[in-house]
Amino acid sequence: MTDHLKGLLITATGVLFIVPDSLFVRLIEGDAASITFWRGITAGSVILIGVLLTRGPTGFREVAATGGRGALYTMLLGMSLSGFVLAVSWTSVANVVLILASMPVFAALFSRVFLGETISLRMVLTMIGVFAGLALILRGSHETAGAHWSGDLVALGVSATYAAAMTTARRLRAVSLVPTIPVAMIGASLLVWPLASPLETWQASWPLLLAHGAFISVATSLMTLGPRYITAAEVALLILLESVLAPLLAWAVIGEDPGRWALIGGAVVISVLAVSNIWALRMSRRMRIRPQPRTGPPL
Repeated sequence: MTDHLKGLLITATGVLFIVPDSLFVRLIEGDAASITFWRGITAGSVILIGVLLTRGPTGFREVAATGGRGALYTMLLGMSLSGFVLAVSWTSVANVVLILASMPVFAALFSRVFLGETISLRMVLTMIGVFAGLALILRGSHETAGAHWSGDLVALGVSATYAAAMTTARRLRAVSLVPTIPVAMIGASLLVWPLASPLETWQASWPLLLAHGAFISVATSLMTLGPRYITAAEVALLILLESVLAPLLAWAVIGEDPGRWALIGGAVVISVLAVSNIWALRMSRRMRIRPQPRTGPPL
């Protein structure tokens, strides 16, 4: 098996494990704070054990040495993890996952503002198309059962927050940020603990809570490992699978109709991002196969 095929299989499997995330939030009997608490405790504990077994305390010391940037990344990651549960609790699954597909757009904007990177024509056209699709999704929120503009705005905030975390991570390329994941998850759980009713939720849905944590820990681990072998454009295309499959899964299992505006707007967002990433992938391949000029003396 080539490294490229290995990366595709690992990342795709990770995406498939993250698809039921929003469905678990729907099925678990509990408020958003309680679900956030157990989501972070179960998944965070599994990942924490994995990090300690593979790297010991070294990984945590390396992250601590990054100072404020590492702390900012951990805080943004924790905010996005808890915000996701709140968004799914306040609006439809389709609206949440389709709005979250806008992360690459926010990442490009933040990279321009904070890292001074230029925004290509491809990204400008992508932003226009994605924001047009998001406008259609927001337009139909008052017509779709289970959807509400407040949850849509939370999902948009989660998208921007996670994109900000990824932008921060680009300044920390030399350090593995995997140890920050359990810190962010468990930290978010501790913060919402005073607002939660964890014992009641555990008694009502403990099998679902354990399964939820297992799925999240596997997905997070695989989606962290996979991008080591494939390009960012290929990763982005595979992550779009969640935006397609999560609403369909919720529709099939609990009958949550995504509504026509979410389907239309989501089709616009996914199509624009797919075309944009295929474009980027083709350009990167052309650069790799372009013959390099000779630097030595002519024969």
